[in-house]
Amino acid sequence: MTYPTSRRDFLKTASAATLAALASGAPRLSFAAADKAPAAKADTLILLWMGGGMAHTETFDPKRFVEFRKGMSAKEVLSTFPSIDTVVDNIKISKGLENVAKVMDRGTLIRTQVGADLGKILHSRHQFHWHTGYEPPVTVAAPHLGAWIARARGANNPAIPAFIDINQPYEGNGEAEEIKAFQTGGFLGSEFGPFRVPRPDQAMASVRPPAGMSVERFRKRQEAYHKLLLESPAVRNGSDYQRESLLRSIENTNRLLNSPAAAAFDLAKEPKESYDKYNTGHFGRGCLLARRLTEAGARFIEVTSEYVPFFGWDTHDNGHTRLVEMKRQIDAPIAQLVLDLEARGLLDRTLIVLASEFSRDVLVEGKPDVLVPGQVDQPDVIQELKYFGMHRHFTSAGSVLMFGGGVKKGLLYGRTADERPCTTIENPVSITDLHATIYQLMGISPRYQLEIEQRPFYVTKDGKGKPIAAILS
Repeated sequence: MTYPTSRRDFLKTASAATLAALASGAPRLSFAAADKAPAAKADTLILLWMGGGMAHTETFDPKRFVEFRKGMSAKEVLSTFPSIDTVVDNIKISKGLENVAKVMDRGTLIRTQVGADLGKILHSRHQFHWHTGYEPPVTVAAPHLGAWIARARGANNPAIPAFIDINQPYEGNGEAEEIKAFQTGGFLGSEFGPFRVPRPDQAMASVRPPAGMSVERFRKRQEAYHKLLLESPAVRNGSDYQRESLLRSIENTNRLLNSPAAAAFDLAKEPKESYDKYNTGHFGRGCLLARRLTEAGARFIEVTSEYVPFFGWDTHDNGHTRLVEMKRQIDAPIAQLVLDLEARGLLDRTLIVLASEFSRDVLVEGKPDVLVPGQVDQPDVIQELKYFGMHRHFTSAGSVLMFGGGVKKGLLYGRTADERPCTTIENPVSITDLHATIYQLMGISPRYQLEIEQRPFYVTKDGKGKPIAAILS
């Protein structure tokens, strides 16, 4: 198979798949897939997405701590933060995550997510793989994890969209088209795609007519929009199923606009004391919105740390100083989300998953045994603080944190080497098997399949995903 080697090549294949989705007919569920659904341990999934490549040795898998000094060798650097204790005796995590440390007894920490070998490392391709379970390119529009869950489990509350995406704006993002390639319902149809909330503090704008527009005027505009959509060449030439799915997605949105459930999107209704616990930035407020939407009956919610090339977790420079800020943004909100759901009696039926597309290292690009050309300059001798940190993409290990929803409490799974390369040495976890575990907990067989273009398409690649039994409660 020939892999795309640039963003432009990836976009060409992704765009072709999107057009193919409009042309595809109605996907059909096979009897075998429907017959083998496991008992659901969770009714809602919250995915906390650390887009950009979260360094495992700087967060949930700390190694030997080395302080910055001018003239130090890059080879010395394993962790730029000291480790801290958690409430679980055998689990240590990194300084700056003190609040998460206090709730580690409510979940499972996986330290050995191993990324696929996708040729030249591109964030867009690895994020596509993580979110869809399929390595690009694919010949059909692969559905997002959330779309599969929306299709297989339906809505918890008919007035609340089954799949909600929070805090990933497209405007001003140089890789917006790449992100759109996996934030989609794919061949399942628009009705199973994401209801987007680009900014959590502006969420109410997503569920009401624009300022100054009456409900009646908005309704007429929607009717005109319906007509325009149906006259669009791409939609007009698409299949009946895809046209109907698109119209159903609009009807679902209108239902939300006219429902009392829309109040869940209004962060202004949150008591100040509670709001302040989450108010660390867009991500923190996104976690608060996710909690409110879980209470209202959402099925799948993704809250991203906002992937923007060369910002946030995408540390091509200033790795240490930038992670100080990233940890400040995520630490309190994640812990508070766990505690709030627990206090409301919702944690046992809500699965929280924190993950990233891959990890980072100072020196290794890719895997020790599958190196790719260095994409980030890193001097052998560090003279400036901006070179102190994890700046290269590392796919041989990565951390995943899971709470509630049927996972064991206080469990540490997998082990990585204590010296560079800090690679997986025990219990590797592939994206395929991680997805199988998530689907199993959500009451969906890893072999759940739909027939599209006269062949089966599975929720896990080729239906081969195996749930990780050791982490299931």
